[in-house]
Amino acid sequence: MADGERALGGYSPDAGRNAHLAGAPTTIPVPSLLRSLLSDHLDPGYAAAAERRASAGTTTRPAANVAWQILAGLLVTAVFAAAVAQATSVAPATQETRQVLATGVRNAQLATDRGTARRDALAGEVESERRARLAGDQTGRQLLADLDVAEFAAGATAVHGPGLNVTVTEPSAARDLTDVSKQRVAGSPQVILDRDLQLVVNSLWDSGAEGVAIGGVRIGPNVTIRQAGGGLLVDNQPVRNPYEVRAVGPPHAMYDAFDQSPALHRLRLLEATYGVAVTVSEADDLALPAGSVREVNFAKQIGPK
Repeated sequence: MADGERALGGYSPDAGRNAHLAGAPTTIPVPSLLRSLLSDHLDPGYAAAAERRASAGTTTRPAANVAWQILAGLLVTAVFAAAVAQATSVAPATQETRQVLATGVRNAQLATDRGTARRDALAGEVESERRARLAGDQTGRQLLADLDVAEFAAGATAVHGPGLNVTVTEPSAARDLTDVSKQRVAGSPQVILDRDLQLVVNSLWDSGAEGVAIGGVRIGPNVTIRQAGGGLLVDNQPVRNPYEVRAVGPPHAMYDAFDQSPALHRLRLLEATYGVAVTVSEADDLALPAGSVREVNFAKQIGPK
């Protein structure tokens, strides 16, 4: 194949010419669209413009365009310099505000801890005085027994005994949780939600638990498990990962029942899907603290029915 034919992608430049009949007119074929695509790689307008630039020689950019570009560069530099200066001037104030807020939080936490300790001490004194006064006769002893049953049901007394430990650990930050952030908590790698812990607590009650605590917070009638932002609150107290759920009760029977519960099935699904670590073990002696007791308010209708 000749070089000319290769340049045209295999098409002969003499195609359409009559070379056999003497005296016959020679025709020049019009290039087909396919031949044009294979041979002409530059648009005719661009080719003409390139030829004009080549004939006119190398042209210089007008001074006005260069000046505008220099002015734009100076303007961008000034904007960045102002932003850096503002950030530098605001940084100390921001740091000071952060320290003031952190100090306020620590002081409030210390005051809360002191108030909680004083409340517990006064509650202990009241309990001792009540028992000393009621234990003297049969009626008082029966009243104390009824109070003990009611306080135990309300989670108002500390308990200890054998039971079950359920520990749930969030997956590591290195794991890819793109689907988690879309399906569970938007913009957060958190996998365990309040409804998961609620299901665990309900399943433990159904398995025969006599007392339950999450992260050292006792579960009672007025205790809520809810989610606030990226944290979990139990009785308005934050609990942190790993989440430890302790239940006092018959350990073997609880283990067998909890092993078939919807809560464990859900946790195993999260374990297989997102890498959550779940451990369930029996314990010989668990200590659960007393829970907080709040007043129960009853609503009544005002006015005629």
